[in-house]
Amino acid sequence: MSKFKVLLAFSCMMMTASLLFAQEEEKKTTPATGQVLDRIVAKVNNYILLESDVQKTYLEAIASSQQGFEAPTRCDIFESMLINKLMVAKAEIDSVVVSDAEVMIQADQRFNMMMAQLGGDENTLVEVYGKTSEQLKSEITDALREQMIVQRMQGKITEGLTVSPAEVRRFFNSIPKDSLPFFSAEVTVGQIVRKPEVNEKAKTEVANFLSGLKQQLMDGTSDFATLARQYSQDPGSAIQGGELGFFRRGELAPEYEATSLALKPGEISDPVETMFGFHMIQLLERRGNTFNTRHILIKPEPSEDDIKRTERYLDSLRNVILDGKIEFAKAAKEYSEDRETSDNGGFFADPGSGSNRLTLRTLDDPVLYFTLDSMKIGSITPPMRFEDPREGTKVRVLFYKERFPAHRANLNDDYEKLKAATRRKKEDELLGKWFVTAKEDVYIDIDPAYDRCNVLQDK
Repeated sequence: MSKFKVLLAFSCMMMTASLLFAQEEEKKTTPATGQVLDRIVAKVNNYILLESDVQKTYLEAIASSQQGFEAPTRCDIFESMLINKLMVAKAEIDSVVVSDAEVMIQADQRFNMMMAQLGGDENTLVEVYGKTSEQLKSEITDALREQMIVQRMQGKITEGLTVSPAEVRRFFNSIPKDSLPFFSAEVTVGQIVRKPEVNEKAKTEVANFLSGLKQQLMDGTSDFATLARQYSQDPGSAIQGGELGFFRRGELAPEYEATSLALKPGEISDPVETMFGFHMIQLLERRGNTFNTRHILIKPEPSEDDIKRTERYLDSLRNVILDGKIEFAKAAKEYSEDRETSDNGGFFADPGSGSNRLTLRTLDDPVLYFTLDSMKIGSITPPMRFEDPREGTKVRVLFYKERFPAHRANLNDDYEKLKAATRRKKEDELLGKWFVTAKEDVYIDIDPAYDRCNVLQDK
């Protein structure tokens, strides 16, 4: 098979497509005109692929294709989506399963994240997606189940695959010189982030407020869901009456988890502090190693003095780095409170390759973009305030380490990208061999409109 490398690259896009377009019926028509809005373009055993899914995923793939490499064709997208269906059908035959609990946990987290982005407003949800929260959550669950099964099957097929430096060199040398990809300018940027420590007076006020809400619950003058919708500052769960859904041990803040697991079902905790603020927690249910809670989150706000104290701290650390007494990466690992970058020496990483070199468009924060535009290479900014969507006001310093001009791909500058491309090629070959035998174990029917893609031919 060709172009297997797109198999999972667009799995998230496929989920988005299914959320917006998936239908139960083979065809839908408008009552007034009878115009066909959608149709089945492929069947694999009992699994169907819709034209709208292919169209949506193709458009998203074109829009976000990896810089420097050829964008996938419509046939590539159709092929990869058909193979997803084949993997799900084959997983059923081979008893490769994803548990309901695993899907439920991921679906709850994905839904809460989407709700947080929409400000927790159900009316906005209906306006954007045309679905209620229950409908959308059900579709997220179905799409995630397929995505997770596909990932598990691909992991099984490509288990043990490695890429050596010699293979990367051979792959690079196999590309005609006039066909080498062209990469835009790239930068290496790091940050050290600190969250202002809120003063004790503000913390006490929030804790007392939550204790007052708990007393209302104990007196029976209100109910948890109503109070959560009214007061909780976690928009993703507030609309659900504070319910977070099921999580495994180790997936929530340690203080939150410890308090939750010490409760009996239905019991409500006293206020507990985590890095996100103060919570009042109710344990709803435990299932094996997972648990479901609901909470009311209130975030104490740092005062101006709290923020200035953090700025002074970072300014002192910046001077220590500039004086050469500690390297930036070491300081970031020891002192930064941003979990996504601290383990990487404070540096932002490209989500596709994991490399510290990334294009400016990868930095989707416009403040970062314009800040870098005015910085000199090797410089560190003074402390800067910014707003974290989840945790409120924070302070950071930025380090502009390097800039790489636009260039044709070469082994010295682009090894990580070429290594990733080499791995995709090897995965392509493994999946191609797997497809030749796997397609004989299932029923596949393809709409004549896609015959030109020659998906079922051995290649």
